[in-house]
Amino acid sequence: MRFIALAYSFMMMTQFSLSAQQKDVVKTQGITSTLHKSNIGNIIFTSKSIPLADLKKADFLEYYELTNKSDLFITVFMGNSITNYLHSIAPDLSAAELVKSGNYQFSLYVDNKLIYKSNLWPGAPYREIQDTATVLCVPLIKNKNEGWYLWSQYFWMRFMNNGGDSVLTEGEHLLKMEIRPYVQSGSALKTGEIIASGSLNLNVKRKPTIDISQIKLTALKPYNGFLLSSDNYDKNMIKTLKGYIEEGVFKQISSIVVIKNSKLLIEEYFNGETRDSLHDPRSAGKSFTSTIFGIAESEGYFKYEEQTLKEFYDIKSFANYSLQKENVSIKDLLTMSSVFDGNDDDENSPGNEENMYPTSDWVKFALDLPLNLIRPKDEWHYFTAGVVILGDILNKIVPGGLEKYADNKLFSPLGITRYQWQFTPQNVPNTAGGIRMNALDFAKYGQLYKNGGKWNGKQIISEEWVKKTFTKYKSIPGRKDEFYGYLFWNKKYTVNNKAYETFYCAGNGGNKIYIFTDEPLVIVITATAYGAPYAHSQEDKMMTDFILPAVLNVH
Repeated sequence: MRFIALAYSFMMMTQFSLSAQQKDVVKTQGITSTLHKSNIGNIIFTSKSIPLADLKKADFLEYYELTNKSDLFITVFMGNSITNYLHSIAPDLSAAELVKSGNYQFSLYVDNKLIYKSNLWPGAPYREIQDTATVLCVPLIKNKNEGWYLWSQYFWMRFMNNGGDSVLTEGEHLLKMEIRPYVQSGSALKTGEIIASGSLNLNVKRKPTIDISQIKLTALKPYNGFLLSSDNYDKNMIKTLKGYIEEGVFKQISSIVVIKNSKLLIEEYFNGETRDSLHDPRSAGKSFTSTIFGIAESEGYFKYEEQTLKEFYDIKSFANYSLQKENVSIKDLLTMSSVFDGNDDDENSPGNEENMYPTSDWVKFALDLPLNLIRPKDEWHYFTAGVVILGDILNKIVPGGLEKYADNKLFSPLGITRYQWQFTPQNVPNTAGGIRMNALDFAKYGQLYKNGGKWNGKQIISEEWVKKTFTKYKSIPGRKDEFYGYLFWNKKYTVNNKAYETFYCAGNGGNKIYIFTDEPLVIVITATAYGAPYAHSQEDKMMTDFILPAVLNVH
């Protein structure tokens, strides 16, 4: 037994010696302060961003009241940089290879139970920071100036969406965080020891008490195109919703407009926005491309949606030529089911929109793309570059170009005079999205479809095109009972065991224009939660728990 103990002791000393001799692969900023030296391996929490040079032990939180408007920051004191920690578990890889295959692994515990663990994507933060930083000062929650998020904030949002929201119930909780290094090599995952950890006692108060007697709904005023509704609805429920938005339960909402029976029923604005504010709906603007194409087809500028790209472009002059590319149809692009290898939901897709924006010619980018012959034929995939192609075709074909044609044939007849296109590098209206309007003008656009294409007795869009647009051509992979028409989405909301079907425009940040098929409703929600994973899910809750029950009196 003594021999075994001595052998084990020798083995451990040898391993320690080898570890100690392991050289760093990159040079770090080192340990530069007494505070850092005395806190190596600790994660401390603060209620605001404090520069490291100004940080004092008195700033360290031990107890914190967590509300929907709280800000929460972490400072992570490490003994080395993440690149060197990765090197310790994958010594055969170079520094450049390490930051491409590994990063931090964040784990969050609530009341000593692991709730969420995430291997952060390689590349965030930047390599220079990964190589040199021995201290991280980053936000977990930052309510002010939301709209641009750090990788650390995304982690917190994912935590909330993956169990955090349900376990952080009202009252006292212990939040604990651990950080480890990880390296992913194929299917093999190597995880190192804890780099740093920390805990914080929380008093969770995320369910504010809403005193509806103190909340006033916006008094309705006339607006060109909409008479005022006298229909009854549950005003207390909408007051409660308004209170929740103002208290940050629902975040970054800009406006809510409800049109019932073609009349203005509800009009509310938040976070400094007004009736005159022009909202950026991001990809909700794609639907306008479908509308303008439908108008142009009814006027004879296109024969039908089955026309193919070879009728508009010399496809042989672009990269990755094939007959299949020549035969991609307008309908394929309207239904996002073309054979192009472009999928915005896949960051590794060559046609991902983020690869398009830095280029000098977005149409060339799209038409140069290879084809995806592995994906099932005609399967739906979100493809922004395809809508850019549609915009370019429209701009070539309609008289005066797309901008002038859209104004003459769509916006002017609706009485929409204040709007802003964004433009491509070729100065063509950007049909990828982002056309800015006020919320009531977005509601006019939705009501136009609810009217079967008519406005003030004039047929602006053909009734046939509206029917084609509101056809469930494609099912959305991974979403039960959700479909896609001509650049419009389709789903059902269930309230009190009854389903309510809607076709709708949708854009990043939580922007929606809903047109309900069996109810006399058009609902607009604008928001600025761009990139936030909660943006669309919080609106679903707003619709099912507040807006629909209130206006349909079905709660």
